[in-house]
Amino acid sequence: MDAYDTADSDEHPLLSRLIKVGLFLLAQGIAVMLVAFLALLVSFGTSWSATTEQASLLQPGEARSGSLLLKEDGAITEAIRVGTDVDITVSGPTLRARVTQVFRNPTKDWVEATYVYPLATGGAVDTLKMVVGDRVIVGDIKERQQARVIYEEARRAGQKAALTEQQRPNIFTNSVANIGPGETVLVQIEYQEPVHQSGNEYSLRLPLVVGPRYNPAPIVQSVDFRKDGSGWGAATSDPVPDRDRISPPVLDPARNAPVNPTSITVRLKAGFALGEIKSHHHNVKTESPDDTTRVVTLADGVVPADRDFELTWKPAAEKAPSVGLFRERIGDADYLLAFVTPPGAEQAAQKPLPREVVFVIDNSGSMGGTSIVQAKASLLYALGRLQPNDRFNVIRFDDTMDVLFPASVPADATHVGEATSFVGALQARGGTEMVPAMRAALTDKISDTNMVRQVVFLTDGAIGNEQQLFDAITTMRGRSRVFMVGIGSAPNTYLMTRAAELGRGAFTHIGSVEQVEERMRGLFAKLENPAVTGITARFSDTKADVTPAIIPDVYRDEPLVLAARLDKLAGSLEIKGRVGDRPWSVTLPLQSAAEGKGLSKLWARRKIADAEVARTLREMTPEEADKAILALALDHQIVTRLTSLVAVDKTPSRPEGSPLKLSELPVNLPAGWDFEKVFGERQQLPTQLRERHADARNQPATRRPTPAAPDAIRLPKTATSAELKMIAGFILIVLAVVLFVFNRRRPLLTDAG
Repeated sequence: MDAYDTADSDEHPLLSRLIKVGLFLLAQGIAVMLVAFLALLVSFGTSWSATTEQASLLQPGEARSGSLLLKEDGAITEAIRVGTDVDITVSGPTLRARVTQVFRNPTKDWVEATYVYPLATGGAVDTLKMVVGDRVIVGDIKERQQARVIYEEARRAGQKAALTEQQRPNIFTNSVANIGPGETVLVQIEYQEPVHQSGNEYSLRLPLVVGPRYNPAPIVQSVDFRKDGSGWGAATSDPVPDRDRISPPVLDPARNAPVNPTSITVRLKAGFALGEIKSHHHNVKTESPDDTTRVVTLADGVVPADRDFELTWKPAAEKAPSVGLFRERIGDADYLLAFVTPPGAEQAAQKPLPREVVFVIDNSGSMGGTSIVQAKASLLYALGRLQPNDRFNVIRFDDTMDVLFPASVPADATHVGEATSFVGALQARGGTEMVPAMRAALTDKISDTNMVRQVVFLTDGAIGNEQQLFDAITTMRGRSRVFMVGIGSAPNTYLMTRAAELGRGAFTHIGSVEQVEERMRGLFAKLENPAVTGITARFSDTKADVTPAIIPDVYRDEPLVLAARLDKLAGSLEIKGRVGDRPWSVTLPLQSAAEGKGLSKLWARRKIADAEVARTLREMTPEEADKAILALALDHQIVTRLTSLVAVDKTPSRPEGSPLKLSELPVNLPAGWDFEKVFGERQQLPTQLRERHADARNQPATRRPTPAAPDAIRLPKTATSAELKMIAGFILIVLAVVLFVFNRRRPLLTDAG
């Protein structure tokens, strides 16, 4: 008995610990798998119920462009559809856009339509109108939850209502309730945006489609017994809690004609004599009323919404104005917008520092088609521009990651040749785990502070967990500067611009193979030349609230853009900085400012962006940031993540008792994307699901496609190693049982001895 007592006291704590750890790991692994499986079922169920009326789509030859035809109970019917008209007026440094969405209901049902669409990241949405017959209902800005309540009450009461909500700074939704059989409802929004300038080129970008986003699976943080004793429970966190709101149904272009026809008119009033005007991705026709005005329309009349519209223009003179100052008086305040382009440093006077450049290329499924061709061509061009005294490395990622060299290597012929072969062999596949790749790129393994450290990140930005990427840049950027290169016909410009801002770099977009050399040459002009640093702005005779709060470095050919709210328009604005190793300053008399339009909205929108950045940088608490954002949004009447626009027709139109069907309007796959690379092979779904695959609420493929039985449905790739935890837990439990049996037998062996 003594021997058994000793074993019991010595070994049972170990056995207990082994069993507890084993059960914990086993339960955590099972919980992860269950969460993933339940998420799949919920997503599948939601998709099925939300779009039952879209169960069987016709082939492209059977449909008309701009319509969606359905087979339901053997009959062919049209689904609710949307057409868009965009009218943009450019007035010098700003533009005003009016976007009219026409919702047509050719069905015999009362429907509620929800349409997910993109807008420019810097746009300030401030107007909503709903047109029903001859009635025009003007929307109001309300706090988001209040606006949603008003909309839902009107929806239940059978009243026509429209709701405009921001899901991201560049993703919005319009919901329209109670569209009657055969009815047409117009929803019109307006927004203000600054014109972009680079050197002597001005431009505007109109996003037309929300590309499918990769949304990482919810992460199991802990597994434990529930306090009520009802069993095991798992605490999870979701990196994309609003995944349903940013993931509209996507049509397979191989099975469906393009939808959502769009017409575009740009009334260009530049304020100076115009030279070259160019549309980069659409055919246009141009009228010239006078030297300073152009009217640009689509040559084809309407086009499907499947790629961004980009328009650039240059002054007739050789050089663009280096200074632009504009003012607007609203209430008792003046609003100022300043564009100042610092002079470039003389090449001969520069002493270029050696650089360490880390290139990161996205080869995930969303980069399939023409995007991966553009990305590889861009990276190969960049490798060819490296100088002998530079160092470099290459990282590629999908839902896995490879770092070419253990640390940055000299840019000699051998290493560049190895990198060229590595890049040339890349293929697009799998999910988009962008955060680990950014962390790897920002990990500084060379402590030589004399080297300029730059990260060049090539991607379409098609992820839903943008905030995780911003947090990674904020915490790890060190002395690195992050340059984002947006690839493809519909990149996530919000992610690109914010990541470049937080990384103290710049954003370049490459929308076609033809643009690779031109745009990459412009990027290397920034990489190879010193930035204007240490910039300050001071007003002499007035108090000013200036944005951005932290004035960024400015790169070659880029203007410094400041917006300010002034008590009075008096005195001057002095801007100082350093161009390379030389001081630079300019003084601007405020009285010389020209009249501008919508500057108060732009100032407020940029102040809101300041608050979001301060929140990411932990300079403001979430509560402080939200308070500042809400106050600005309500004062200036613009849509944000905390405010929405809602319009309600007071007269009920849907008869009491008539059912209301939800119709989530599908979007086109962005031009140049490969549907199978994003959503997986078509033959992997059963016949009925293959029909629905085009318009269900699909998530981009979270893992590399592998051969599977036709009816197989794979679990999504999870964010933790569930299988390993289950195996480890099982091994620990088996080990505990073996030890327990050995301890039980040991007294018998002792007695027998």
